[in-house]
Amino acid sequence: MNPLQMKLHPTISHRLKRSARLFLLPALLLGSTAMGPALTASAEPLFSSDIVIAPNLESFTLENGLEVVVIPDRRAPVATHMIWYKVGSADEPEGQSGVAHFLEHLMFKGTKAHPDGAFSKMIAERGGQENAFTSLDYTAYFQKVAKEHLPLMMKMEADRMENLVLTDEVVAPERDVVLEERRSRVDSEPGSRLREAMSAITFVNHPYGSPVIGWQSEIEALNKDAAIDFYDRFYTPNNAVLVIAGDVDVDTVRKLAEDTYGKVPRRAEPGDRVRPAEPPLSGERRVAVSDPRVRQESISQTWVVPSQTTGEGKTPEALDILSYILGEGPSSRLHKSLVLDQEVATGAGAYYQSRALDDGRFGIYAAPRPGHTLEEMEQLISVEVKKLLDEGVTEDEVARAKNSMIASAIYAQDSQSGLARLFGSALTTGQTIADVQSWPAQIGSITAQDVLDAAREYLTGTPVYGELRFENQTEPEAALTSATNINDKS
Repeated sequence: MNPLQMKLHPTISHRLKRSARLFLLPALLLGSTAMGPALTASAEPLFSSDIVIAPNLESFTLENGLEVVVIPDRRAPVATHMIWYKVGSADEPEGQSGVAHFLEHLMFKGTKAHPDGAFSKMIAERGGQENAFTSLDYTAYFQKVAKEHLPLMMKMEADRMENLVLTDEVVAPERDVVLEERRSRVDSEPGSRLREAMSAITFVNHPYGSPVIGWQSEIEALNKDAAIDFYDRFYTPNNAVLVIAGDVDVDTVRKLAEDTYGKVPRRAEPGDRVRPAEPPLSGERRVAVSDPRVRQESISQTWVVPSQTTGEGKTPEALDILSYILGEGPSSRLHKSLVLDQEVATGAGAYYQSRALDDGRFGIYAAPRPGHTLEEMEQLISVEVKKLLDEGVTEDEVARAKNSMIASAIYAQDSQSGLARLFGSALTTGQTIADVQSWPAQIGSITAQDVLDAAREYLTGTPVYGELRFENQTEPEAALTSATNINDKS
């Protein structure tokens, strides 16, 4: 229950839902790793280690520094056009949380050439689709149109890269829109409030602890100058990645890119993305949200772990398979034990947030059935984790996980926009094209010992605990309680 949620503009892509594997390569492409019994029953490798994701991909860089990725797909006369900026909420100036997401909203206000929502109107008139989303590490804008409209999309997006026009009359109402978005999607949603609180106590020094949408008091202080300063610093071609997938060829895209984006000057030099480190902290950190609107209680446990970018050796892939074995799908250990065998939980699982510029998160969650408690869930989770740490995982479990995960990656290449999202998110979080293309081979090389080593390295420390509880009080206001124990229980 912890992935990005991406909706039509306006959106906040930090919102979390049940399908936590959206951070992972297969789910970025497909949204599910369930391939069916035929692909998961065998413990033998079903796929060659030579499998490459998007083998026909080509890339180049314009003179102004814009990186361009082209993924041909000629099955339909359609093109997906995405521009990704290497900036997210974790890159915001101190005291200006929410400015990255705020600017995402304001980018739809127009330029001199295309004022007052003309961009969106032109897309709609041509039967196209558009989207935009902000995350901790990137901001992206995309359009999906018939291929003959691709030149227009590139022209308009390049114009928006350098010619955004903002006035106080435009900015102030949009700030109110964002504040209302926060009230409706965070403040009035107990689960969102819990996730926000958990992030804040998980990352106490690193900016991942601040919400993508921003804290209310800091959103209220945002203005035109803050948005323009952020825009002028980060919205420059040398800080962006253009991904085009569809019925295109690289020579045509190169010419179009040079004629549109290539004319945008390097407007700034954002510099290296150096963020404050998260120090090791002793003791237990726990937060609980109680609310009368809660319909299903749940408990979550989170560990800070290396991401695909910060992890060394086989660690990221081992954590990926560990999350699958422990908590992905009906055959996972947590689901089988808590939901099927003991029948004490309505759901239980695990996830690994691998797609991050800095360290990611490994999480476990469970929701009790009526008559059972969060305390029971916590104890039973501990039993399953301890069993895994003591006994390890089997070769059969590892093989099944590999088969299912690689199968997902293979079949998911059927999604044009999924591939575009995959490469865009990877290239804006410190990965390379080669890293993405070789992912099946990386997964295929993991052994049961690799998985056990990763588990013992990262799941032995005290996690951050989050609890979503029924509110038994009569007050209309939701109660938020938190407790921190300074005694080291690790």
